[in-house]
Amino acid sequence: MKIKTIEDFNFRDKTVLVRVDFNSPVDPQSKKILEDTRIRAHGETTIKDLLSKGAKVVVLAHQGRPGEPDFIPLDQHAQILSKILGKLAKYVDDLYGEKAVKAIKALRGGEVLVLKNVRTYADEQKKRTADEHAQTDFIRSLAATADFFVNDAFASAHRAHASIVGFTVGLPSVAGRIMERELNALGKALESPEKPCTYILGGAKADDALRISRYVLDNNIADKILTGGIAAQLFLAAKGFELGKLNTQLLEKKELTPFISGIKELIQQHPSSVETPSDLALDVNGKRGEIKVGQLPTDYAVCDIGAETIKHYRDIIRDSKSIVVSGPMGIYESQEFMNGTRLVLSAVAESEAFSLVGGGHTVAAVKQFGLQKQMGYISTAGGALIEFLMGEKLPGVAALESASEAHK
Repeated sequence: MKIKTIEDFNFRDKTVLVRVDFNSPVDPQSKKILEDTRIRAHGETTIKDLLSKGAKVVVLAHQGRPGEPDFIPLDQHAQILSKILGKLAKYVDDLYGEKAVKAIKALRGGEVLVLKNVRTYADEQKKRTADEHAQTDFIRSLAATADFFVNDAFASAHRAHASIVGFTVGLPSVAGRIMERELNALGKALESPEKPCTYILGGAKADDALRISRYVLDNNIADKILTGGIAAQLFLAAKGFELGKLNTQLLEKKELTPFISGIKELIQQHPSSVETPSDLALDVNGKRGEIKVGQLPTDYAVCDIGAETIKHYRDIIRDSKSIVVSGPMGIYESQEFMNGTRLVLSAVAESEAFSLVGGGHTVAAVKQFGLQKQMGYISTAGGALIEFLMGEKLPGVAALESASEAHK
């Protein structure tokens, strides 16, 4: 990896700004945090590691977006972090003003301070270059208090936000443990996957499925693409299948039909690489009913892949050496329509292949079926993971690479 890591510097008694992704589900009424996965991930790895090295750790994070119900202060996050660390994580209701600077300067080695939600800063999400962000009062004020910047927020690395890229211009900057782990796992999946390599693409974001498929097939990264969920319906439509009024209306409502021509072209270029379902599970008055795709169109909603497709996909997974999963095969939350997702994910878990699983619904399904410990790597990222899989350069990663080059 071209990026420097925590191993490259001595942090004892040094002040370290650590950008994490603490963004967590929040109850819209009580404003209480419902789940602490991301706080725990950063706390148990990067933050704990830096504290053990004697660093003065200053945590920068966001929660929600201005105007949204989950846009809340980070005092709860600090309390949860305290429990995870087994020591007090101080909180100051200030981001870069006098109170924040004073609290940072009062820190001793092995202590941690959480600053105010970075999105309370009006220009945090403004589109600027790293150099432009570096000239703002926000970045200049905090950079003046610090010796190092650690970016551990891979889940936010696809955004060129001030707190993601601004500090890398003037401070020695490194990847935190979560960032390092994500990049290593994704590199293994994208740069040198062991063959045969299979990508399993499902869920509702069928436009992402097209872009990922095109990138990994055109660049000889993947050997097979297995489609499920709404993505599979769109791919079937591209093959000329009439889905029926209800399902076609769903594709139109999600504004996915314009992607059909691109999918047709992809299938023509890689005819043996793109797998679509041979049978489907329908919601027949609340019950599961299965049909072959040759029996389409249907008056019922398509909610899962069918038994024949499940078996075929499991056979391909069994013979794979590298597997990337993004998106469920159907409505996995329903008892009637969880079979496709459960059995495909179980096949990935049972496989000896390297597996990378990512995306909110995919990770939720993995947890629902109790398969976490059997997966090779579970990514906590959402949009950043998708953009990485599409071959996009992430601004947060590019900024770290530039910083690593500048501070050789």
